[in-house]
Amino acid sequence: MKLLYLDLGMGAAGDMLTAALLELLPDREAFLAELNAIGLPEVSVTAEPSTKCGILGTHVSVKVHGVEEGEHEHSHDHDHDHDQDHDHDHDHDHHHTGLPDVERIISGLRVSETVKRNALAVYGLIAEAESRAHGRPVPEIHFHEVGDMDAIADVTAVCMLMERLAPERVMATPVHVGSGHVRCAHGIMPVPAPATAYILQGVPTYGGGVKGELCTPTGAALLKYFVDAFGDQPVLRVSAIGYGMGKKDFKAANCVRAMLGEAE
Repeated sequence: MKLLYLDLGMGAAGDMLTAALLELLPDREAFLAELNAIGLPEVSVTAEPSTKCGILGTHVSVKVHGVEEGEHEHSHDHDHDHDQDHDHDHDHDHHHTGLPDVERIISGLRVSETVKRNALAVYGLIAEAESRAHGRPVPEIHFHEVGDMDAIADVTAVCMLMERLAPERVMATPVHVGSGHVRCAHGIMPVPAPATAYILQGVPTYGGGVKGELCTPTGAALLKYFVDAFGDQPVLRVSAIGYGMGKKDFKAANCVRAMLGEAE
């Protein structure tokens, strides 16, 4: 059985997951060329080598109108996701996008119906969580950072990569969410941010000594949607390993590790 196993010991953000899965492909440049041609308005996605704690991996950058968006940086505390705080402190002058805007953009992309369906489902999880966190109906939810084009690029990229890799089963470690507090457009809130906490209900998570937001709402929604089970790595004959790096530096390597292989 073809199995994908994700190590989330430093959480996950959309860009980190994109980079980790990208490293599993034999021809990364071809995939990036395809991603940049699907019709995301004014978006360009690039990948460059990144080293964390001596480990070489890949960092994915999403530029909108030639500028790298904060969401991806999340400051990282983690990247978009890790760039984590970034998820939350998008500047007030950023355009805030609603679910109908996101649905219109995704529906118009030159991708398969499966990718569109999966991307819209991931956004549905985010919208529902934001709705619960803010006590407002889904139609009124605006995705501050996660609605912007860079987040749409992350979600779409991960959905495309999952279609390309086609694992029969996806497993992951419990999710390290970080600790402390994070700044957002509304003020200071606890880690994990309320929307992230709602998305991860039912998923094994833990905090710890790392101060900062290690799992962003986008990363959480992608994990909730694609991961079939959380727990120890099963016996796995690994054929490819990918390291997706966040922006920030911590004592531990700030990365998502993805392993693809055959399981019993």
